[in-house]
Amino acid sequence: MPADKDLNELFLDTLKDIYYAEKQILKTLPKMAKAAQSDKLQAAFLKHQDETEGQIERLEQIFEMLGKPARGKKCDAIEGIIDEGKEIMDEYKGTQALDAGLLAAAQAVEHYEMSRYGTLKAWALKLNLPKVAKLLDQTLNEERKTDETLTKIAETAVNYEAAA
Repeated sequence: MPADKDLNELFLDTLKDIYYAEKQILKTLPKMAKAAQSDKLQAAFLKHQDETEGQIERLEQIFEMLGKPARGKKCDAIEGIIDEGKEIMDEYKGTQALDAGLLAAAQAVEHYEMSRYGTLKAWALKLNLPKVAKLLDQTLNEERKTDETLTKIAETAVNYEAAA
């Protein structure tokens, strides 16, 4: 086992992973917004697109605080989740189930992000990086709010329409 692999290294690797993920999400959100049939869902995707830009800036700020270059590391998990979303857009285009599928795909993304940001925040506190933890917490709260918004849209409209 390499002795140089510690929590600092793991933290940085995970930071690179979520940085890559956010950039991929940013590319995908306009496509999901365009595919969405519900105005509310479309608006939620566009709002999250704006938030994601801010989250990427926050991550860049964290890299700077750590004295590291802001570089992503290919994240297979987000690639898989995004591919699922693309599949739904292709296979359910023009059907009443499309928005329900888009919502499910978007929530899979949110849950992945919440998991990553929650872990990074905990590690930042353990590594005595309170300012970094605070920035990660801001993003974590945005992700939670987005997830709640998507749940409300699903419960109040989209799932009913899909079942009609």
